[in-house]
Amino acid sequence: MSDVIAAAATPLAPSAIGILRVSGDGCLDVVRRVFRAKNGAEPRDLPPHRLTLGTLLDAQGREIDQTQLVVSFAPHSYTGEDTAELQCHGSPAVLAAGLRALFAAGGRQALPGEFTKRAFLNGRMDLTQAEAVADLIDADTAEAAANASAQVRGALRDKIDPIYNRLVDMMAHFHAVLDYPDEEIAPFALKSFRAQIAADRDALSALEGSFSRGQVLKNGASVALIGSPNAGKSSLLNALAGSERVIVTEIAGTTRDTVEQTVVCDGVKVRLTDTAGIRETADQIEQMGVRAAQRALENADLALYVFDGARALTEDDRLAMQAAKSARRCIAVCNKCDLALVEQSVPFERVLTVSAKTGEGIAALSKEIAAQLGGAVIPDGGVLTNARQQAAVSDARAALERLIAALDGGITPDAVLLDAEAALTALGELTGKTMREEIVARIFERFCVGK
Repeated sequence: MSDVIAAAATPLAPSAIGILRVSGDGCLDVVRRVFRAKNGAEPRDLPPHRLTLGTLLDAQGREIDQTQLVVSFAPHSYTGEDTAELQCHGSPAVLAAGLRALFAAGGRQALPGEFTKRAFLNGRMDLTQAEAVADLIDADTAEAAANASAQVRGALRDKIDPIYNRLVDMMAHFHAVLDYPDEEIAPFALKSFRAQIAADRDALSALEGSFSRGQVLKNGASVALIGSPNAGKSSLLNALAGSERVIVTEIAGTTRDTVEQTVVCDGVKVRLTDTAGIRETADQIEQMGVRAAQRALENADLALYVFDGARALTEDDRLAMQAAKSARRCIAVCNKCDLALVEQSVPFERVLTVSAKTGEGIAALSKEIAAQLGGAVIPDGGVLTNARQQAAVSDARAALERLIAALDGGITPDAVLLDAEAALTALGELTGKTMREEIVARIFERFCVGK
């Protein structure tokens, strides 16, 4: 039996609609005390998944809003319990009063992520699906949302469960032969499983390799803008961002510290970092800015070396160029093509010409940034997006590699299968079949209240 929890499922801010969510055994009795259906029906007698018009009452029984109620009965609900949602007008005062009424009627404030945690504990979803719910809420690109949505539907689970089940079947066959020698059970031949185990190891290795792309999908890649003072780095950031994010002046050295802006370049989330111009200077504050620029470059997945195409390269340009060439990847950007360009040569494989002022070439630069970072991830749900998942897949893959090595080395089946058990444990932690309670609690702590 679970107690009744309630929370606002929408932000407490003025909006067209605000939703109060309630779940748990007895939640419909709680709702009955705060909602009067226009047709006179009790919440328990309403058809599921259909809106019913009525009145929301406060803790004193006074009318506070015209509201619609939708009920879902266990186990056919998000949490697997009886649930109800009250759709109100999105007034923070109405939502707060409605919550107080629900608490007075016997509900309690839901903890962060408690609705989804109950869905997991009640078997409505596994742990990869639950984590994907949070990813879907936090997604800020269409690709990230699509990948998370596919995982909510079970795309990641569908890759893991067949491997898990094959290992379980193999272990069951071994123990059946061992425990029931007099039964007519086919002999256990461990080597007959080798090809499938190797294929499963390769599948896990490919999944493990998706983590770096998943990090870009979820958190964005880091791109540092490097160049001499007044090369147009800040203007370029503004052009890529589509807004005046950074102050731009004709005075060299305006940018003294790093400035970050998240943008989407051809479907790839990118964290642009505008940096101070790299040059030799006696100004202590500017020196600090130069050091910050160098740190940003060290941590960047990609550098944009920006230079002014309307003037000859200076010693400061060459200093910045040398710094940029140390990056993992680099694109040279010849800025100010709206002016008369000066013939010059820079030692980079890719040189794009743009005008941060007019926008010419910005779309092509955006595509090239995405291409250099591997392009947009195909949102099929098969990309790992957090370190917990990556560690579990890595442990399972390593266990299968040890299993294969032991099998090839002629180790007895009972010893070999210890690695199969280790792989099962790791995969179980990934999906939640064998998850420790403290890890589950930590995962749901990052959810918002009401989800």
